[in-house]
Amino acid sequence: MTQQLLLYPLLFQLFLSILLMFFWKKIETQKIISIVGGFIGVFLSALLFYKVWHYGTQTVQAANWEAPYGITFVADTLSATLVLLTAIAGMAVSFFSAASVIPARLRFGYFPIYHFLLLGLTGAFLTGDIFNLYVWFEIIIISSFVLITLGGEKAQIEGAVKYFTLNILASIIFLTAIAVLYGLAGSLNMADLAVLVPQLKNRHLVEVTAILFLVGFGIKSAVFPLYFWLPASYHTPPSAVAAIFGGLLTKVGVYALIRIFSLIFLDNEFLNDLLIVIAVLTLFSGAIGALVQKNVRKIFSYLIICHIGFMIGGLGMFTKVALAGMVFYLIHDIMVKTNLFMISGLIYRIKGTNNVKLLGDLYDKYPKLSLLMFIPLLSLIGVPPFSGFWPKVSLIIATLNEKNYVLLGAIILGSLLTLLVVAKLWSEVFWKKGEELPVRKHFLYFKQMDKARKFQFLAPIVMLAGVSLYIGFGAEHMQQLSNRIASELINNQQYIDAVMPQNN
Repeated sequence: MTQQLLLYPLLFQLFLSILLMFFWKKIETQKIISIVGGFIGVFLSALLFYKVWHYGTQTVQAANWEAPYGITFVADTLSATLVLLTAIAGMAVSFFSAASVIPARLRFGYFPIYHFLLLGLTGAFLTGDIFNLYVWFEIIIISSFVLITLGGEKAQIEGAVKYFTLNILASIIFLTAIAVLYGLAGSLNMADLAVLVPQLKNRHLVEVTAILFLVGFGIKSAVFPLYFWLPASYHTPPSAVAAIFGGLLTKVGVYALIRIFSLIFLDNEFLNDLLIVIAVLTLFSGAIGALVQKNVRKIFSYLIICHIGFMIGGLGMFTKVALAGMVFYLIHDIMVKTNLFMISGLIYRIKGTNNVKLLGDLYDKYPKLSLLMFIPLLSLIGVPPFSGFWPKVSLIIATLNEKNYVLLGAIILGSLLTLLVVAKLWSEVFWKKGEELPVRKHFLYFKQMDKARKFQFLAPIVMLAGVSLYIGFGAEHMQQLSNRIASELINNQQYIDAVMPQNN
């Protein structure tokens, strides 16, 4: 029974999605089910993390078919951590959705589709089969496409077309790479591929296959030059949807890159150098894009791109220090980006716009709320001792150890440009004298809400700000976790032995 604990977070999201469909017209009941389900999901994910932390990598072979022949689910420390982070972010966004998403959208199945998205995310982190990774990606794309179009506004449809087109292209490239890899190695199980691929004689074809995976996952991760779909689409859906997108969707692509390049295409100097070049260009292009934007959510969208560069750079160096910094940054970024998009929704409810030029006076009129919003912004910059500072230290140390001064310069430049972007944002949105905007009819402003709804708006922001503070001030624990994950990624034999013990 305890072995099946690995599947509980996955099956629970599926159960919630089905349960919510039985209350299709009862919106208030759906809100309660989603919020309560969010807390239960965190509890189940925490149990899985506890078991993996104390007892090592957990596996489940579906229908008792031994790997590599059956469908395998695997939870190592990286997977368990990301499942837990998904549950925490999912719970926060459930709470925020109940307050921020208008009833007209909720009536068209928002909550069932939302939990179906969480199902896809959880499945992608737990699968041990590369074809099933593709299947989970398709579940994510389908559910996210529905969420991004829910409401049918012109900007949403335009953003959805760009989002869907590029992600379908990524899926086609991903599926092509899987077919080539299967033709080369004759297996789809990732642990089995980790054994077979290094033995293949045609190394050039292996490199070509790796590049196909890099392009497919690179589109989903929004790395340079494949990122244009993200800022064109993430500002269009409701802020709750943008929060789960900004926090987790690109990170699934990053996770896939980590898993593929730490298991299957290991120790390839050309690929590592290519990843570092991509990281440098991603850092620079994302930061420059954020500097010139005038919409709060577009600024945060470009900062997603910029900060993906930190993670790709750590993967490209592939040393223990670099991987630990990458994982630490991944943990920090999921929490901060989710929170920032919820904050953009709060700003919109206060002022009725996300246009930086029309905003202002927030600190003067809402000083406590402004200080609350300042916490994730400080974490985003990486001001010590906030959460963004510590992984950058690890990444900088890794670049010095590897004498990779180009990446070092890009990390420093990316950090300085992020500081400049946030300083400009704070000055424009919170400090400057704001314009008196006309009051919008049929729009519920934050100050018009009752205490219960205000609590629903603020509670998830406070919770994720608290998580970010814990990550920063409890950096010793996060570093211990990151070091363990880095060790497991470098020593992939532990993963292989857990999935295929018969090979020992």
